[in-house]
Amino acid sequence: MTAEPQEIRKGRKYDQVLHGAREVFLGEGFEGASVDDIARAAGVSKATLYSYFPDKRLLFLEVARSECRRHADSAMAEIRTSGPPAEVLGRTARRKIAFYTSDFGLRMFRVFVAESARFPDIGRAFYKSGPEMGRAHLMDYLRQAVERGELEIADLALAADQFHELCRADLFYRAIFNVTQEFTPEECDRVADGAVATFLARYGT
Repeated sequence: MTAEPQEIRKGRKYDQVLHGAREVFLGEGFEGASVDDIARAAGVSKATLYSYFPDKRLLFLEVARSECRRHADSAMAEIRTSGPPAEVLGRTARRKIAFYTSDFGLRMFRVFVAESARFPDIGRAFYKSGPEMGRAHLMDYLRQAVERGELEIADLALAADQFHELCRADLFYRAIFNVTQEFTPEECDRVADGAVATFLARYGT
């Protein structure tokens, strides 16, 4: 049984409920988050919360979708441009690295990895509204760059995935395993510049 097909009622306190749920889920995870805690954080009654989200999984999925949409919309401002690949990919890499190493980005990743084994629909919904959406946006830009003769790419999906992984080099893994909690701008630039240089060495014209 999946929570995805259910329609969500939106009203005056929808954003309030979502904000409170975001804070509790990121702090406690799905299993540790109680409806009482979410209602308290949102400043609403349990009856009001249930009127919007009768199922906790539905609320969790909506928090995920909302946050992923926000991040994707922000990233689109960088990717949807006719600028040269070195410039566009450089900005995209820095935005990706900033998100991957942020407290929010790391918490989101940990929560969804932890819950996706027990609730596969949660993992699938997160992938569709987050990584898959970002991949599609990057593929659109790469396709335009190929059409302009700026890149030579036969497999756009693979190229987008490779760029994504290049941006996760070193810093993300140190962050996710709590080896390092803060990174200097120079460290982030090193990974971003290396990602772009490696990508263009493979696909640049």
